[in-house]
Amino acid sequence: MFLTYCPDGSLVEVGQLKPLMDPFALRVEGRFHAGEELQDPESFLKAELRFPSGEPLPQCWLDPGYASAARNPSGTR
Repeated sequence: MFLTYCPDGSLVEVGQLKPLMDPFALRVEGRFHAGEELQDPESFLKAELRFPSGEPLPQCWLDPGYASAARNPSGTR
């Protein structure tokens, strides 16, 4: 899956989708998609990645408490 690295707008190819969708994982491994040679893998903060369309990653991929907050939006128990 290709994502955009926000600090410089570069394309990053993320091969393993499970860590990307895991809200407890803060980082994913990917490779910059630049030039003709395969780049070395690097670790990227998920908070610094977006879809190429400019949309942010889904909150449920980033926030471990998203499910409980969605069930209880007022914050009371």
